[in-house]
Amino acid sequence: MKLHHLKPAPGAHRKRTRVGRGTGSGKGKTSGRGSKGTYARNTLPRGFEGGQMPLQRRLPKLGGFVNRNRVEFSPVNVERLNAFESGAVVDPAALAARGLVRKRRAPVKILGRGELSTQLTVRAHAFSASARSKIEQAGGQAEVI
Repeated sequence: MKLHHLKPAPGAHRKRTRVGRGTGSGKGKTSGRGSKGTYARNTLPRGFEGGQMPLQRRLPKLGGFVNRNRVEFSPVNVERLNAFESGAVVDPAALAARGLVRKRRAPVKILGRGELSTQLTVRAHAFSASARSKIEQAGGQAEVI
């Protein structure tokens, strides 16, 4: 047996249908596409769903994006720190114990609204510039954790 003796099994290969080659071929004139209409002409538009409202028009338009790396702080204003006695050390645990910050694991940021009348050592993850200056004007310390 040699290479030129090899041939595919009977029925394994079928001849390609040559459309538009005369009426005698059985696929002449309209070439099996019927008469007129979208299917007789060219291909369908991309995304065409037979007249049903297309997927890209059914879905809502959503603007913008969400930054997955955003750090969401739990804000606490300086005026709320007056609840602590003078000389106390205020940290996120102490704020949570007093109910000034929610007990979720978000970092705490001290903001500068209001006035501070007590001398405190405040430990937080972040401070606004005005909050830091108000804590230091009251004789306290602002420490970043």
